[in-house]
Amino acid sequence: MTNSPFKHEVLLHLGPLAITAPVVTTWGVMLALVLGAAWLRSRLSVRTPGRVQALAELAFDMVQTEMRSTMNADPAPFLPMIATLFVFILTANLSGLIPGVEPPTAALETDLVLALAVFAAVLGWGIRRHGLWGYLRSYAQPSLLVLPLNLIEALTRIVSMSVRLFGNIMSGVVISTVVLGLAGLLVPVPFMALELLTGLIQAYIFTVLAMVFIAAAASESSEPE
Repeated sequence: MTNSPFKHEVLLHLGPLAITAPVVTTWGVMLALVLGAAWLRSRLSVRTPGRVQALAELAFDMVQTEMRSTMNADPAPFLPMIATLFVFILTANLSGLIPGVEPPTAALETDLVLALAVFAAVLGWGIRRHGLWGYLRSYAQPSLLVLPLNLIEALTRIVSMSVRLFGNIMSGVVISTVVLGLAGLLVPVPFMALELLTGLIQAYIFTVLAMVFIAAAASESSEPE
């Protein structure tokens, strides 16, 4: 770990761009997910589904059920982004269980990019559903006087989502590192279990918030909440 959560070790340079450890870990997570998806696809079968396929289908059904109950809408249009968001954040959070690896979600810039992606999705679905003018007009409901407040609230969502994820994951990293340094290799095992649970919960919370915001923008009556 570095001395500051906002400064990370620079591993290499690509021209003027400094590639830090969280960026490399993010690339590793992305590569692992792509290879895992390719491996899973190669094992799919209609006639003789295996245990891995059955587990994947169960997880798929659970995600769709959660999306229906949270968004009150057909999950199909939103499923690719929501499922990808959850799997990426969960995998990134749990990458910290690998010795010597700091999860990329313990870097504020990573969480900020994820929050900005959700914000872009909210804008995209809102404009797609209501048109540009119709969606922008919703920020002036019920009165033009609340326009600044609604705009501030929309931008505040970005900050709150990124800081919440960053704070929880970074705190787990700090606690595990301190305990590991003081107590050796065996004692931190309970903290690793807690970190696993925290990673799962934070991925779930971030994804649920994304579902709520996107559903509100894509609903028939789109009014900022």
